[in-house]
Amino acid sequence: MNTPLESLVAAGSKLWLDSVDPELVRSSRLLGATGATSNPVIVSGLIATGRFDDLIDKYISRGADDHEIAWQLTDRLVSDAQDVFLPVWESTAGNDGYVSFELDPLLEDPQLGPSHEERVSEYIRLGQKWSAGHKNRLIKVPATDAGLDAIEDLVAAGTAVNVTLVFTMRQYRQARDAVLRGARRGGHIERLKSVYSIFVSRVDAYTQKHVPQLSPRAQGMVGIVNAKLIWADNRRHWANLRQDGERIRLDQEIVFASTGTKLPEDPPWKYVEAFAGGDIQTNPPATNDAVQQSGRMISNQIEELPSPQIVAEIQRVVDVERMENVLMEEGIAKFADPQKALLELIARKRLEIGVR
Repeated sequence: MNTPLESLVAAGSKLWLDSVDPELVRSSRLLGATGATSNPVIVSGLIATGRFDDLIDKYISRGADDHEIAWQLTDRLVSDAQDVFLPVWESTAGNDGYVSFELDPLLEDPQLGPSHEERVSEYIRLGQKWSAGHKNRLIKVPATDAGLDAIEDLVAAGTAVNVTLVFTMRQYRQARDAVLRGARRGGHIERLKSVYSIFVSRVDAYTQKHVPQLSPRAQGMVGIVNAKLIWADNRRHWANLRQDGERIRLDQEIVFASTGTKLPEDPPWKYVEAFAGGDIQTNPPATNDAVQQSGRMISNQIEELPSPQIVAEIQRVVDVERMENVLMEEGIAKFADPQKALLELIARKRLEIGVR
């Protein structure tokens, strides 16, 4: 246990990299990372480096349009990361070693997206398409109305899911119950693998702006309290099902996402330390770097909550329904806009490559 990230893993957390950069995937694996995740922002950042111009040129020469290039490159990057983590998946019998693949965020575009029924149908179709033949790939489905309505059918068809864009207990429970219905219907509950990505720092950014009446001791703690209560509820739920005779072999886990701090007064290791010992952390590379450079050894803190007075104040003052509505509205924009930016970047790359 020589480095802070190694101490995080020793404390009981699984470390999943918030990137599919091939170089970072390999180096993070050496530091103890056992999984990774992808999204359009990550793919755009990799394209912008120019390291994948030759591959993009090959896709262009095959007649691929910008949308096809985006998805072929994403599939390639995620598949390459899966190869790195496949030994983890094999050694844990399917309990770890996954890479998450995000479905088309443009389905949620408020202006251009299809109807609710069409979104649900597309989530199911695309989830089955991009999961087919992949042992250690999780399909990221957002906790929007359409995403939640698609989960049962996806899981029933055998798709392992990462339910993302989760901010509240209500969303988590709705997703979890859909997953369980799907696994029971599909008759493969022993092979069920699901994770639920709880966004943390966005909650604290929200309360700083929209709930200024919180006391100084409670302000900045809402994201941690919210995520820890969901984590505890998740752990109790699946443990109770096992006690009732459900043959659930694999862990159904919480992913602590959005763990990069957004408030300048917060140290970069704030959330990393707070959730140490609890399920999975998908930390941005910059956060991992800052934690490593800090030299701080990390211990298990997942079951530690602020004082009962602070928790009670948060539960009394924060309007959770309003928080969910605001964060989901912002989240959907942050979900769709990066995919548009990715397509615009590929279009520019097409022109640049074409004039070489």
